[in-house]
Amino acid sequence: MMKLDRAYSAVLFDMDGTLLDSRVVIERILTEWAVANQVDPDALLAVSHGRRTIDTLKDFANAGTDCEAEAAKIEAAETADVRGIIPVPGAVELLSRLPPKRWAIVTSAGRDLAIKRLSAAGLPIPEVLVTAEDIEHGKPDPSGYHLAAKKLGTTTDQCLVFEDAPAGIQAGMNARSDVIAIGFASPTNTKPACPLISDFEAIEFRLT
Repeated sequence: MMKLDRAYSAVLFDMDGTLLDSRVVIERILTEWAVANQVDPDALLAVSHGRRTIDTLKDFANAGTDCEAEAAKIEAAETADVRGIIPVPGAVELLSRLPPKRWAIVTSAGRDLAIKRLSAAGLPIPEVLVTAEDIEHGKPDPSGYHLAAKKLGTTTDQCLVFEDAPAGIQAGMNARSDVIAIGFASPTNTKPACPLISDFEAIEFRLT
């Protein structure tokens, strides 16, 4: 059990891979897109985790591809497919205990997709939900975390961030937050650049 000594003004969560496990859906749909577009699925999946769909497609799409249109198609397919989505252990219990105005979600997913996945996993919809539509630059840029902290009436250096993917972990670190990595749904065995726990049953922290 990891116990954090510091008290935080708010808690900021990533969604996919952190609060819920949606790997089966993401891998299923991105693999289908990759095959249809003559892209190596393994290479695509290796760098897609924790990033906005549009940012990943720009790295792999063939010349002349309308990445915004393709990203919209992928998000629509993901929104319609919630088979296999489950909450990370301890997430439901933790969120039920946190005061509504002391936590937020910062996700690379679109708003409709985020709400659909949270509902499928039995997780509450937060009052502050920062999604892909709300920011100009995706993770590892920290702007999403700064926006969430501002909406909660605090600053990121007073927040605890939970993440899982390298891009998200770097975003939290760039925001000068304390970052904890969740390993339950991690797609790789790469050691993160911050403390790592298995799930939310393995940590204790407190709010100011």
